[in-house]
Amino acid sequence: MARAIERIEQDIAALKEAIRAIAVELKTAYASYLATLGLAVRKQLILASYHLCTQGYPENFLHLSLNQRQQLQQAIRKLGQLAAEQLLIYIKSEETGGDEGDGGDEENVTSSSSVTLDKSIPEPLTPDTSNPIELATWQQKLEEVTQGILKKLSHDANLLLQKAGILPKKLPEPILAAAAAASEASSEVMPGPPNLLNLVIEIENEQQLEDSGLTQIMTINLRLGEIEFADVTLSSERRQIRNILVQLNKLGREYQKKHRERAIAEAEAAWRSSWFE
Repeated sequence: MARAIERIEQDIAALKEAIRAIAVELKTAYASYLATLGLAVRKQLILASYHLCTQGYPENFLHLSLNQRQQLQQAIRKLGQLAAEQLLIYIKSEETGGDEGDGGDEENVTSSSSVTLDKSIPEPLTPDTSNPIELATWQQKLEEVTQGILKKLSHDANLLLQKAGILPKKLPEPILAAAAAASEASSEVMPGPPNLLNLVIEIENEQQLEDSGLTQIMTINLRLGEIEFADVTLSSERRQIRNILVQLNKLGREYQKKHRERAIAEAEAAWRSSWFE
């Protein structure tokens, strides 16, 4: 029985080494993916803003002066840049074991809004890289952080466009928040212009209720599925991550199986050692 337990221990040790190797692959793949995603997000934010300003609300955009248009465009670029930096903060801070800092003071590039993104990236997890369960938790948290950054970027971009006079001023804040949250509902590609959401809402005029009615609005809604679909490199890197996760899941099942075998073998040995006729 002792020999059987020793053999199981050897199998577990070999599995741990294999899982550590997979962990290195997974983290390297995510670092590359998030860097590529940052570039893609900046591009798709600009394209979505362009479509919203020229196809969704062309009259509102034309009402802006040349200087106001340039300030708005600069602010949109800055938001995309900040989001790209934030996508790497979580995984980089885990590697360095500390805070990456706040990135310095942000510029005020429009008279109506300070361009800033939420800096409250969650504390990075430090998983045991030989434990497949902890690695899976780390991976899920990283995906949640990524979706949260896209949600915040969508919300801040819509707020920026509203303050610049592109989106309707009477649009309630909860509507903007709900539009941004829609990016988390699904990663599938939706029909129509990418990374935009068309909504029909009812806005009441408190002074003249007869003017109340349905209003169609367009908002920015950055969706991971659509961003990946538009970028060949990004979609390829996502496939690589999926392949690594398949290997991790396979090793994880074997890891749990071996731990179960060891527990059974140890329990049998304990039973025999305490049994007396």
